[in-house]
Amino acid sequence: MNNLKKAVLELEDGTKYTGFSFGYEGSVAGEVVFNTAMTGYTESLTDPSYEGQILTATYPMIGNYGIPGGETEDGMQKFFESDRIHVKAFVVADYSFEYSHWNAERSLADWLKSQKVPGVTGIDTRALTKRLREKGSMLGRIIIDDKAVDFYDPNKDNLVAQVSCKDVEVYNEGGSKTVVLVDCGVKNNIIRCFTKRGAKVVRVPWNYDFSGIDYDGLFISNGPGDPKMCTETISHIKKALTEDRPIYGICLGNQLLALAAGFDTYKLKYGHRSHNQPVLLEGTDKCHITSQNHGFAIDMNTISGDWEPMFVNVNDNTCEGIRHKTKPFFSTQFHPEACGGPVDTEYLFDEFLKLL
Repeated sequence: MNNLKKAVLELEDGTKYTGFSFGYEGSVAGEVVFNTAMTGYTESLTDPSYEGQILTATYPMIGNYGIPGGETEDGMQKFFESDRIHVKAFVVADYSFEYSHWNAERSLADWLKSQKVPGVTGIDTRALTKRLREKGSMLGRIIIDDKAVDFYDPNKDNLVAQVSCKDVEVYNEGGSKTVVLVDCGVKNNIIRCFTKRGAKVVRVPWNYDFSGIDYDGLFISNGPGDPKMCTETISHIKKALTEDRPIYGICLGNQLLALAAGFDTYKLKYGHRSHNQPVLLEGTDKCHITSQNHGFAIDMNTISGDWEPMFVNVNDNTCEGIRHKTKPFFSTQFHPEACGGPVDTEYLFDEFLKLL
């Protein structure tokens, strides 16, 4: 690493971690979070839910299988979850300068540089993760060439407006059933999960009034930041709740559905970002292992009336989904589309489409 520039990660509490730059050589700031998944850095980096965040990988070796090409399929990137990298920077313990994979076309370092995203290696990510677990997610900044930047709190911005599509887009035009997808930062694999099941998807911007569209079911996507920022989305969902057409939400969509129903949300201490979160289907002994990426959750104590919790996190008893007792409305905090894995709960797309 002698030929790499020094890079310093500084947390808002003054803690500093010194490593080396392997990506874009520019200083940035954001919210520092960690993900405990062993694989899937390509999918995570392109997940819009990470907008504004400095992502730390707890798995030590990163970059060994490179980055795939930019092929498209059905109007979407085939191997990525969106059209660009969304993290502010990527922090790893041991970057693999050599990569090998049948699908790889370039290195992680080259990809980060092409999109002007810093990468930092040589940091004790175990110590950093312990700090974040004890203190909670913190603001941080990556300093390269001693060029400091101000700390930046992404949760004060409407991040959803930054990552949502700008115009209405249609996928699988000839589909048998029409799903309106409210794009709050949707992952491509969610759209794939609908189209491969024969549905037509009408993707609309986060603040779009979809009430004039003739649709069979409403889907509310994942996305970044504080759900309470999405006041227009919540207003449109409230209107949809007065009808009996099926509604399904994932991640941020789960929180937005809860807010529209009159419940409350709050910021978790350090969030759930991993491929191994156990959730229990309420009323059963069935436990699923799920993929998650969120920093906010529904306040379980506020769920009342005709609604009930649908899934609960076995680790910390947080709410992992809600459902209406009589109407076809439900949502999950975890990711059933789970790209890249596990896919234990993908059946929920089938359950939703059966309701249409």
